[in-house]
Amino acid sequence: MKKFRCKICGYEVEMEQIPSGYVCPMCGVFGNLFEEIKIEDKKKIKGFERSEELIEDKNDRCIRLSKNNTSITKDVEKCINCGLCKKICMEKVGINYEDSEVKIPVCINCGQCVANCPVGALKPKQTYRWVRELISKRENIMVVSTSPSVRVALAEEFGFELGSFEEGKMISALRKLGFDYVLDVTFGADLTIMEEAKEFIERIKNGGKLPMFTSCCPAWVKYAEIYYPEILPYISSCKSPISMQGTVIKTYFSDKMDINPKKVINVVVTPCTAKKYEINRKEFESAGKYLDIEDLRDNDYVITTTELAQMIKEAGIDFKNLEDGKYDSMLSKGSGAGVIFGNTGGVMEAALRTAYNMITGENPPKKFLELNDVRGLDGIKEATVIIGEVKIKVAVVQGLTNIAKIVEMIKNNELDYRFIEVMNCIGGCIGGGGQPVIHNIERREEARKRRIKSLYENDKVLATRVSYENKDIKKIYNDFLDEPGSKLCKELLHTKYTSKRHLYYKVGEKYDM
Repeated sequence: MKKFRCKICGYEVEMEQIPSGYVCPMCGVFGNLFEEIKIEDKKKIKGFERSEELIEDKNDRCIRLSKNNTSITKDVEKCINCGLCKKICMEKVGINYEDSEVKIPVCINCGQCVANCPVGALKPKQTYRWVRELISKRENIMVVSTSPSVRVALAEEFGFELGSFEEGKMISALRKLGFDYVLDVTFGADLTIMEEAKEFIERIKNGGKLPMFTSCCPAWVKYAEIYYPEILPYISSCKSPISMQGTVIKTYFSDKMDINPKKVINVVVTPCTAKKYEINRKEFESAGKYLDIEDLRDNDYVITTTELAQMIKEAGIDFKNLEDGKYDSMLSKGSGAGVIFGNTGGVMEAALRTAYNMITGENPPKKFLELNDVRGLDGIKEATVIIGEVKIKVAVVQGLTNIAKIVEMIKNNELDYRFIEVMNCIGGCIGGGGQPVIHNIERREEARKRRIKSLYENDKVLATRVSYENKDIKKIYNDFLDEPGSKLCKELLHTKYTSKRHLYYKVGEKYDM
């Protein structure tokens, strides 16, 4: 009997020969990526065991993580030195490992290494225990907001089918965990759409930098700051949905609910490990500056979908048998446009629905409510839409390795796109590094498709499918913000980014990763 090892994840199997069509049960690759284990090889790698040399994590096959990384951590004892994380980081995310001056390439916190690690050595840096401790002390007002993509993945952790839409059970679980208010980030997504559509129209009318890139994905923004700082003026000044929502919770929401903003702990549940990095950026302290409260951050904690699942399990909550709950009324559920933010192409589609109304004063036709050309899992998708007398060519990019081509075209003045959505993760936020990990490649692909379909189906059945018709959005502008793009909106809901090119050449573990 011979022994064979998967070149990707290190899984070992005993058989006379790898049969045709064999698939690795650990990582899902085909049998042609298995190699026979020779006796001398066993001295180098012992299946899933680690040699003493590798425990210190000084190998070159795997990614290196700073101890200061806010999003991702590594259990070097579990690592089998397969190199898949580095392969994903280089070939799918686009991080440069080839420059001899770069000893530790700057992590953009996307967590795709986590999503692809076959043995769970890489994982989101967990903060849910701190959140749980704060809840138990009952000294603060605990507010939690849930991102669109969480509701189509969380139930997978409890035995539900892939892509199951279990918003109601998720809300009930959060209440049982002890949160005082449960809010929906689709409100923040609608707010982002209002501001982003307004900014886009102003750039067209006033000769601003075009194409305008979306700014919702923190991994993409950080990537641009490091590798392509020259295009930062093209990136929207809009903060992401969670950052806009965090700001208005500690200003408008706290005021309306008669809550001391100093007592509010904002927790966001997201599918994204990069959001853990985002909330700690110095740019996102708008509420504290507005209220003149030192050290008041817009958001305090991000926990991932998998962390929330862990909280629910550790609390002994029977998720499957929970009754459906509802979000709290103020800053409640957003429109269908806000829901599809979780899909690649969703931000673009949602923004164009509102841009149509802002330009024409009319509701968008059906083709704007289902813009199929920007949907799907292609790396670059494009569409041409006509709004009134304005012809707009748009593009949707997923996977940052596709950005180099776009940037080169901008430099050479060859680009006729006016609006470009960029997401790092394949499928958009539904494929984020904080979602349930699926090792089988085919099943992972199926999960993406089902989660995407689930969000689009929810959009179809909602009474409100455009952001400007969201009653809570109308109310916050009437009561507080005035109008999209107002002076107060610029102060609270917008930001600007600066070059981080210097980090690319800075060696060591003491800088912000």
